Parts: sequence; structure tokens; C-alpha cells
Amino acid sequence: MKPFFAPNLSRVGRMVRGIGGAVLLVAGVITVFRVWWLGAALMAFGVFGLFEAKRGWCMARACGIKTRV
Repeated sequence: MKPFFAPNLSRVGRMVRGIGGAVLLVAGVITVFRVWWLGAALMAFGVFGLFEAKRGWCMARACGIKTRV
């Protein structure tokens, strides 16, 4: 059995998650001044996406869900 945080993403998958995380982070910063809870949620998801990209790890794949990228 592989460790839970073992890298499981290709280079393309890391780029997709990195770009998506950055977009969510920027959207959260913009939104937090209008609807604080939505902005906070977007920023949290953005930071998590950047973590996945940096680590090369996808939570969905680690849980056994098949993803394309």
C-alpha cells in the first residue's frame, strides 16, 4: 500500500491545479470584501489547490476516484 501523500499527478495535472489554485486565490481576495465567507472559502480552496500542485498529489486520486488529469 502506498503512503497517502505519495505523488500521483503528472506535470500537466500539477500545472492545471496550480493555475486553478491561483485563479481561486485571486477570486477569493477580490470577493472577500463583498461577501467575506465566500471569499474565505475561495481562498481556502485556492491554497489547497496550490498545495496539491506543489506536492504533486491529488486528494481525489488518493481516495481512489479516477480523474483525467
